[in-house]
Amino acid sequence: MAKTSVLFVCMGNICRSPTAEGVFRHRVEAAGLSDQFRIDSAGTHGYHVGEPPDARSMEHAARRGYDLSAQRARKVAASDFEEFDLVLAMDHDNLSLLEAACPPQHRHKLGLFMAHASRSGSDVVPDPYYGGGRGFDLVLDYVEDASDGLIKQLRKP
Repeated sequence: MAKTSVLFVCMGNICRSPTAEGVFRHRVEAAGLSDQFRIDSAGTHGYHVGEPPDARSMEHAARRGYDLSAQRARKVAASDFEEFDLVLAMDHDNLSLLEAACPPQHRHKLGLFMAHASRSGSDVVPDPYYGGGRGFDLVLDYVEDASDGLIKQLRKP
């Protein structure tokens, strides 16, 4: 069976997109669907390539049982548009950057991650980088909501 490949994207790949990758992976595993998905994350900018997720992201995620420690930041590559079935941005700015870089034949793969949420009432995952701990908890709330919706949508019989 072919796996559905999902790439989560934010600016630096140290806060929102690694959180999305970790939460989505955890929920996919808990649902017994690991064999159905390929999951990764990347940033539109290369500021933090090779670095682990932001310590605050890892700390807040760990409080909810998510381990982000094995992840390392990377920048979106041209090949990602071909290799991934879905390329999901955390906000409109990053979606615009993806649209500008994406070949026309792959633009149908692009979207906002929060389009899959049902409870959060936001179309974006806000960047917590310059704020306090509440921002990281809010990211987790939104990512959990959107992850559940995406799994429900993509679940194969």
